[in-house]
Amino acid sequence: MKPSALGGVVALAVVLVDQIVKAGVLSYYARPDVDPMPLTPFLDLALRWNRGISFSLFARDSALGQIALVALTLAVTGVLTLWLFRSRSALPAVGLGLIIGGALGNAIDRVAHGAVVDYLDLHAFGRHFFVFNVADAAINIGVALLILDLLLAPGAPKSQRQGSPPRSAS
Repeated sequence: MKPSALGGVVALAVVLVDQIVKAGVLSYYARPDVDPMPLTPFLDLALRWNRGISFSLFARDSALGQIALVALTLAVTGVLTLWLFRSRSALPAVGLGLIIGGALGNAIDRVAHGAVVDYLDLHAFGRHFFVFNVADAAINIGVALLILDLLLAPGAPKSQRQGSPPRSAS
């Protein structure tokens, strides 16, 4: 399978899993008097609406603000898709697929609900660090894979580096 096709499959899988899980969470929280459900001592299932971007930055309750965030998401996703089509190996293709799928999953939420559906609340010692979802996790893992790909990329040999004169055989 070509790397770009692999990335596309990953993106589609992320969107599908993200939206299925979010539908389940919304169904669970549609019942009256539902409190957050502890999953671990530091992680709860707790419905939150994120009207901004990461950590609710640039939160906008207006329709114009939501349209701007969706437009920005689609523009960035378009650039990432072009990068995906140029990808030559699986690692960056999977990373890009995760980011694209996560971004599209959250964009679907903004269009359908006016906000992103977040539901995993990470906390410790009475402090809440952040609330996230499958799409957010996919984006973060995708970025980590792209960084890993950069770190693993073969560097130019020392003799080929700029400023190093070629060695002559003596």
